[in-house]
Amino acid sequence: MNILILSGSPRKHGNTDLMVEAFVKGISEHHNVEVVSVHDNKVAPCIGCNACFKSENNTCVQKDDMIGIYEKMKQADMLVIASPVYFYGLSAQVKAVIDRCHNPIRDTFNIKKTALLLVGASTLPELFDSIITQYKLCINFFHLDDAGCVVARGVKDKGNIKNTKSLKEAYELGRFV
Repeated sequence: MNILILSGSPRKHGNTDLMVEAFVKGISEHHNVEVVSVHDNKVAPCIGCNACFKSENNTCVQKDDMIGIYEKMKQADMLVIASPVYFYGLSAQVKAVIDRCHNPIRDTFNIKKTALLLVGASTLPELFDSIITQYKLCINFFHLDDAGCVVARGVKDKGNIKNTKSLKEAYELGRFV
């Protein structure tokens, strides 16, 4: 499979990146993997104009790096979303990419399977609930297979995740996809 990982953390070499690295170690043994750091791309939020529904090739009126991400999504068999959690939601960077999939170009994607990797500073049991609910709604709507979800609570400072079982869980999830 061709695996595309959208990493939504603006903090380089932080806990989200470490979780992504662990997942990549597991999954790259059997699959082709590409990691896109969304923060390194300029992706404007969807403006809801719906011009993409009327334009040739579903072209968005916004001229930014989303065009390249669409191309990568067309080639992917599996999409992995990795994000830190800010105020019980995905990072703004990864949310902008997801919202830009309002474009009907999404119907050209080959994505059949998804996974979710989440990192949060809080230790609240319900920290990831709203994101997981949204994730499940999306996989149900698009009839996608859920490969799984790995979460890490209580990881605020860079490297805190090394003291959790989450890196091993991310590796194992990748290994058995």
